[in-house]
Amino acid sequence: MAWMTMMSDLFDMPVVPGLAARDDLLTKMEEAELIANINGSNLTPFRFQQWTGKRLTHSYGWNYDFEHLRFAPAEPMPDWLLEVRSRAAAFSGLTADELAQALLIRYDPGAGIGWHKDRPVFEHVVGISLGNDAVLRLRRRTTAGFDRAKVSLPPRSIYHLSGEVRHAWEHSIAPIEVPRWSITFRSISDKVRTL
Repeated sequence: MAWMTMMSDLFDMPVVPGLAARDDLLTKMEEAELIANINGSNLTPFRFQQWTGKRLTHSYGWNYDFEHLRFAPAEPMPDWLLEVRSRAAAFSGLTADELAQALLIRYDPGAGIGWHKDRPVFEHVVGISLGNDAVLRLRRRTTAGFDRAKVSLPPRSIYHLSGEVRHAWEHSIAPIEVPRWSITFRSISDKVRTL
């Protein structure tokens, strides 16, 4: 099936319900400061069970350990993340406190992220793309194969996954040959909060 683009031409509505995106959330100076702070964080290679990924990550607020399948509190968000978290919350219609987890990622050349859905302990997913262009690819299994969509992620852009696109679709970012950074804020699922 052919790829769908982010927005329909007629009504300016998202092709996939629950997907929102916007360019120019940040200035170039703010982007450079965020990249420097991410690089100065305690980044470690992403681990999934016995597999080690090419991307480097660090979590604040909460951490999901894919190697041991554990969800636990992590160190609090540093001050340098709070302003961008407030902007992410305003964009997504949430309060800053609802975005309780921040995942920092540095994608070195050749690094990407495969098809996945974020763990069910998380609800809203709000991503900020830094450094270089990428494409967020989306797919949903159907009886005939897959429905597919995509959205461009230029530097300093933001996207929000909620509802249908968050729960019924997988997403991925293909490897690119230039470095890229991202900050992903997530809210905690109400199911987890009631446990």
